[in-house]
Amino acid sequence: MFNDDFFDDDFRDIENLIIEFHRMKRGESHGLLSEDDFEYLIDYFEANSDKENTTYACDVSTTLFPFSSALLLRKAEWLMDQKKYGQALKVLDQLDEVDPNNIESIFLQSDIFLEQNRFSEAVDILEKNADKFDSVDKTDILLELSEIYDELEEFDKVYATLKRILTYEPTNEDALLRICFWAEINNKHEDSIALHQEIIEETPFNAMAWYNLGVAYQGIKLYEKAIDAYDYCLAIDDKFEYAYRNQGDAYMQLKQYNKAIEVLEMHLSIAKPEDVILDAIGYCWDKQKEYSKARQYYRKASQLNPQDDQIFYKIGETYTKESQWEKAIKAYSVALHINKNNASYCLALGNCLMEMNADKEAMICYLNAVQLRPDIKSTWQALVKALYTINYFDEALSQLVIAEEHCGHKTEFVYYRAAILLSQGKTKDAVLQLESALVENSKKISALKYIDREIAHHPVFAEVLIRYKKKK
Repeated sequence: MFNDDFFDDDFRDIENLIIEFHRMKRGESHGLLSEDDFEYLIDYFEANSDKENTTYACDVSTTLFPFSSALLLRKAEWLMDQKKYGQALKVLDQLDEVDPNNIESIFLQSDIFLEQNRFSEAVDILEKNADKFDSVDKTDILLELSEIYDELEEFDKVYATLKRILTYEPTNEDALLRICFWAEINNKHEDSIALHQEIIEETPFNAMAWYNLGVAYQGIKLYEKAIDAYDYCLAIDDKFEYAYRNQGDAYMQLKQYNKAIEVLEMHLSIAKPEDVILDAIGYCWDKQKEYSKARQYYRKASQLNPQDDQIFYKIGETYTKESQWEKAIKAYSVALHINKNNASYCLALGNCLMEMNADKEAMICYLNAVQLRPDIKSTWQALVKALYTINYFDEALSQLVIAEEHCGHKTEFVYYRAAILLSQGKTKDAVLQLESALVENSKKISALKYIDREIAHHPVFAEVLIRYKKKK
């Protein structure tokens, strides 16, 4: 069934064209169809999946009009669609003789090579022809070339190609948008700074160039200069969302949290709310110990992304800092419900339960943490401390042996062993362990305070510590 709506009747009587086409096909007429007629017919037959007539129309039209760039190109496109790549390239060779600067032919050759995974030849055809053209066409070729370099994972060449565009067209939005990313990927921050300074000298009201300059400064941690660049960007375009976002991050890096909040609130005023922005504002309030305000933003972020376990963990942390153990437990439990395999959440929950004297429940949390991450020292530290706290000294010593099997020898474990042995009344063994730990690393003496705040003041240990200081 033919699609008779393919053409507007006001422009072309397709039925008459088809009749004339079939008369020609039967040998009943010659030369009554024009180049334009054949273009219409080829498009029509292709749209109606009429492979036979599309092929015939392509062949006969290029025979009748061998110097028609449009028909040769149309035939090459059809052959490519049929995966007849060799034939398509031969037609394009013919087209090159007729019209050597046909940009569509260049792109089609490149596409055919790409379809065949002949990437180097695709690159060659584009590189060979790029400088033949001015401005728009040249830019299109170079943008295509940059995408091929991306496919080839030749990322330095992606950056270099985009830079080529900006040397003669400094306001090209596509190149400006892309080069910012590739400067970061290639660690070309200083080169990007120089490039965008040149662009700004030529086009000082180029908001995108100021933004890219800010990103480049931020990449080498020159946050003050980055902030200044973003200020210029926003002075030109006060709706530039990412400038607010990045400037907020720069202020956060400088620990200027109030400034960061101000900027990120501006982002919220002009853009659709995002959980990452709300999370960042929450973080800024958190760092200023404004925990209630921090939670307001964390909760707003969680509403936009309810499956983000980290947000609920952060809420729990704010409650922990305020010693609101029950509320902290609820928040940590939500985080753990979303992500059951996070050892940090188990540890945090266990710590809260210990504060509430729910020792058995806490122990379960610590055991889960150890099972999840047996290679992490902190999980074992929490477990051993909990066992020590509830006077399970033998079990604590057994767990230290297992901990060393998984984590290797740690000086902290030696200090813990010393504390446990002293609490068991095994004074001589405890002293030997403490002396050994001090020789290994005296700076980690705080491990004693971690497991028991008072044990360093025990007369036996106090004597050892005084003696050690005198030796030093």
